[in-house]
Amino acid sequence: MVDQFWKTKQLEELSPVEWESLCDGCGLCCLNKLEDWETGEVAFTSVACRLLDGSTCRCSDYPNRQATVPDCIQLTPQEVREIPWLPPTCGYRLVRDGEDLKWWHPLISGDPETVHIAGISAKDRTVSEKDVDVDDFENYLVDWPLHVGEKA
Repeated sequence: MVDQFWKTKQLEELSPVEWESLCDGCGLCCLNKLEDWETGEVAFTSVACRLLDGSTCRCSDYPNRQATVPDCIQLTPQEVREIPWLPPTCGYRLVRDGEDLKWWHPLISGDPETVHIAGISAKDRTVSEKDVDVDDFENYLVDWPLHVGEKA
């Protein structure tokens, strides 16, 4: 039986290995988002970070990502508490909110592919920011990152 540490620990209490394992590999946090300066509303696009592999939903250079993409957000317990746009299925958000991980999360299923099988991830739904001019990001607005998991 897997140690269900996420049920007994606060985010700040997690070891580095536990912290990293909360990521379900969905890739949704790697989608570019647009913020309305007047309202603060955040909208997702299907334009993915240049380092996201759209078929695996993994960062192609995770250890060095912030050197390549300086605005890549390094999630910390404080960031998780403050970021309003974390997808509703995000393991960090679920633990933050005192909820359990979903059946398809790799810590529950034992298989990193279940996040894709359940339709939770960005797999094969994105275009790389390398292929889209930043002025055209608004043409790629999507709402599915906010609704993944509703049928899973």
